[in-house]
Amino acid sequence: MRPQPKPAGPGQESVWDYPRPPRLETVHDDIRIIFAGVEIARTQAAFRVLETSHPPVYYLPPSAFQPDALVPASGGSFCEWKGRAVYFDVAAGGRRAERAAWAYPDPTSDFAAIRDFVAVYLGKMDACFVGAEKVLPQPGGFYGGWITSNIVGPFKGDPGTQGW
Repeated sequence: MRPQPKPAGPGQESVWDYPRPPRLETVHDDIRIIFAGVEIARTQAAFRVLETSHPPVYYLPPSAFQPDALVPASGGSFCEWKGRAVYFDVAAGGRRAERAAWAYPDPTSDFAAIRDFVAVYLGKMDACFVGAEKVLPQPGGFYGGWITSNIVGPFKGDPGTQGW
């Protein structure tokens, strides 16, 4: 059952207006990721993936990350839109977050622009920023969306939303 979308106000986007299959957009905002008190990544050349009912997932170029911040991890997953993902542990400041980041080394043609770009699970980081705004993680442990003040839901990930 589709939930009732919240109305988007001026300057806001509803995740219910995002497409399925998802759309890829270039992002030129300053994107920063903090882990273990260290800025492990920063870029103004990211992408975001927009998919119905999900907050955007941000993908950063590998060059945005500090050396040794991404450690290859075992396992993988499959996305019907993007293809097979590989995972990374995130390491800095003597801490390690297991399987906290992922990338698509051989994405589908529609997502070729994010080949090897890296996304992180915000909930496993100290903080992530889009511009000056500290963002919130998408609910649940599986999805990697970033919720900014200009995004309205409801968002997939909360209990009872699996069937959306």
